[in-house]
Amino acid sequence: MKLLTSVVVLSAAAILSVVNGFMTPAPQASFVAKLDPAMSRIHRSRASPSMALSTAMGANGAWRFLSAARKAAVSLPTKSSTALASSAADMAPKKKMTAFEMYEKGSELIVNLFPIWTVLSSGLALYRPELFAWFTTKYFTWGLGLLMLSMGITLSPQDFADVLKRPSAVLVGFIFCYLFMPAFAYATAQGFALSPEMVAGLVLVGSINGGQASNLCTYIAKGDVALSVMMTTATTLGAIFMTPLLCKFLLGAIVPVDAVGIALSTVQVVLAPIVLGMLANKFLNRAVKAVLPFSPVVGMVSTCLLVASAVAQCAPAILGAGWSLQIATIFYHLVAGVAGYAIPRFLKFSETDSRTMAIETAMKSSAFGFLLASLHFPNFLVRVPPAVSVVWMAVTGSTLAVIWRFIPVKDEKK
Repeated sequence: MKLLTSVVVLSAAAILSVVNGFMTPAPQASFVAKLDPAMSRIHRSRASPSMALSTAMGANGAWRFLSAARKAAVSLPTKSSTALASSAADMAPKKKMTAFEMYEKGSELIVNLFPIWTVLSSGLALYRPELFAWFTTKYFTWGLGLLMLSMGITLSPQDFADVLKRPSAVLVGFIFCYLFMPAFAYATAQGFALSPEMVAGLVLVGSINGGQASNLCTYIAKGDVALSVMMTTATTLGAIFMTPLLCKFLLGAIVPVDAVGIALSTVQVVLAPIVLGMLANKFLNRAVKAVLPFSPVVGMVSTCLLVASAVAQCAPAILGAGWSLQIATIFYHLVAGVAGYAIPRFLKFSETDSRTMAIETAMKSSAFGFLLASLHFPNFLVRVPPAVSVVWMAVTGSTLAVIWRFIPVKDEKK
């Protein structure tokens, strides 16, 4: 497990440096130039509260700052007057932050460190699985449904209209998710000579929807968060019919597949909570607005529990599987991310869109795959690849995001 420990330390250091960059004051002009494109994308999107909504919440303060900065730039265009304004601002009494504003800043920082919490909770569950023994399949189902509900309360019919405005990017992402990834998962599992049960588990990971954590990683990578949300929504709804069909087609000859059961579970865990969330957003809007500020932290805690529970249940099998499964899973997610970037660039998509599609391709809802394996595959070993994928998917996605964070976006053509 030395490799896992090293990755955790490096990922933590890199992401902390990014967060430190967010929290450190910068000159007015460069700060506006740096944050304006990212904030406009966050403002247009309604990302999943469990992962990306904290950025939208934190963006409120940033928008107020940006607005004031623009007004200052118009009224005080010269260097000397700007210096005077800065001096006056330094001398003015600073407004004390309210308790709620402090909560917003704290929750944003905590959720931005989501990949670190995921890996740490996974490591704890691997070596102390008894700590998460209480989080059984029953709670796992409710926890995953809660995440889908949190996505639903941020969606409206307008979001689906937005998908129609950018059909090519969403379509390419959908094809990656349900054509390239399942086939590549099967090829990877066979190439690493995994057992039939392990093959089934990895193909199951390849046949599920994109993960909600991709929205946060897209933001860190300077991608298009609005596009990320649209792609996640499209693949999540597509899982209702694509996941059972792919499992039956690719795995029917390897292990018994309950396609009808998978479809019913997908409707219960994915479709029903999203529809309920959308209805609540429309008819109980005041109540939804009241709970939204608290959704990011609740969603992050739920996600960490889901990840830790999956790893804890399979801890002996994960440790006993050797490095072949670990390396196969790392290879799978890493190559998926590289291909998810290179192919869109070859197809003349913009740098921003390509980064977004790469992260969407690399990051799957592995927790959902683990739930399906637990409910509909009688062989316990089918659960192991989704449990391993939970960890390496988060590491791969966050690593790509942090690397791209430090590489400027050279083109913004859509």
